[in-house]
Amino acid sequence: MADPEKTNHNASVPAAANGGTFHEGLKDGLPIGLGYLSVSFSFGILAVASGLSWWQACLVSLTNITSAGQVAGVGIMASSGGLIEMMVSQIVINLRYSLMAISLSQKTDKSMSTLKRALLSYGLTDEIFGVAVSKKHDVGSKYFFGLTVLPVIGWVLGTLLGSILGGIFPVFLTNALAVGIYGMFISIVIPKAKHSRMIMVCALIACAISCLLFYVPWLKAHISSGFAIIIAAVIAALVGVFCFPHDDEGGREAEA
Repeated sequence: MADPEKTNHNASVPAAANGGTFHEGLKDGLPIGLGYLSVSFSFGILAVASGLSWWQACLVSLTNITSAGQVAGVGIMASSGGLIEMMVSQIVINLRYSLMAISLSQKTDKSMSTLKRALLSYGLTDEIFGVAVSKKHDVGSKYFFGLTVLPVIGWVLGTLLGSILGGIFPVFLTNALAVGIYGMFISIVIPKAKHSRMIMVCALIACAISCLLFYVPWLKAHISSGFAIIIAAVIAALVGVFCFPHDDEGGREAEA
């Protein structure tokens, strides 16, 4: 006699054994796409205000899909920074994606060939990683492709709308909207900082160093905005690594 529990489990296997469907990924990616639409709108305004044309702003979003990296990159371009400066800043800011990719690779199914991994890594962002890694089933190529479609469309479309409408809206309104993307960064850090002393300290150190490099005339004259970002990020990260080897939040999660 067949085990009812085993029978029920087998009945649900087709939905999960293939790593999820394209439609499931599309559905999970919809909220991310809508969120990206509003955030990238602010980036579009910021990019045009920094001297980029609408199509250049869209090209940056299409080829990067990384808010922090794009904002830093536009700042370097606006200040006529060099290629080395741009390269190092992007590596420092976006290095986390390598760690995410390594982590997510442990959860992919057999449909994820080496070529598909390389192609689909284009769409790996913080939010997409969070959704994919939280799935109860393995992540397949069809599901991950569906998960990235709407976020990419939302990110590029929002940039397009922001870069075009940014030239139509009054100056005071575009300046206010351009601040929106920085508000997103703050909204990411503050909730985590409330529960983690390491994040709070590292964020404050990064802010202090950034202010120092910006407001001290000699430092501002000799250190470009790109290298200022690199210096602040690296010093803050090193403080976190050496002064907080075991973060409070991590310890509580481990105990739970």
